[in-house]
Amino acid sequence: MKNLKIILILSMLIGSFISCDNDDTPTPIVEEEVITTMTITLSPVGGGSDVIMQTRDTDGDGPNPPVVTDPVNLTANTTYNGSIELLNELETPAVNITEEVEEEDEEHQFFFVSTNSIATFSYSDMDGNGNPIGLSFTLTTGAAGTGTVTVTLIHEPMKSASGVSSGDITNAGGEEDIAQTFNVVVQ
Repeated sequence: MKNLKIILILSMLIGSFISCDNDDTPTPIVEEEVITTMTITLSPVGGGSDVIMQTRDTDGDGPNPPVVTDPVNLTANTTYNGSIELLNELETPAVNITEEVEEEDEEHQFFFVSTNSIATFSYSDMDGNGNPIGLSFTLTTGAAGTGTVTVTLIHEPMKSASGVSSGDITNAGGEEDIAQTFNVVVQ
C-alpha cells in the first residue's frame, strides 16, 4: 500500500510537470538608463558662440552633488538650435545613452520648462509616430531677465495624453530618467 501511494504521488507530480505550458516566454527585464551627464548645446541661429548647459554627476547616486553650469548666459531675443547628449560616465569608456534614446524614441520625451517668460521651446525631432522627442529643439529667448530652465527626460511618457505632444509635462506620466534646473540670465 505504501508503494502504491508513492507511485500515485510520483505520477501526479510527473503529470503536473508534463502538463505545464512551456510556451510562456519570460518578459525581458529592461534596465533603466544610467545617465550621469547631460550636455545641452545651444547654437545661436545666424552665428555666434555656442552656449553649453551641463549637469555632470560622476559618482552617480553617490554622496557628491552634480556639477551644474551656473549661471547660463543667453542673449535676449535670440533663437538657438539645441541638441542634447546623454552619457553614462560610470562605465569606461563612457556609454553614449543618446543613441539608446534615439533607438527607443517612442519610449522617451524631453520636456522643457522656463520661468519668468525667459524662453520658449519647440521640438525639432519626432518619433516614428510623429510625437516629439526633444534631442533636437529650438529655444527662443525673450527680453532681458533672469529665471530658470528645467530639462526633464521622461521614460515611457503617455505621448497621447492631453498637452504632452506640445511639451506639457503635467500629464506625461512615465518615469523620470534625468531632470536638471539651470539658472539662466538673459541679457
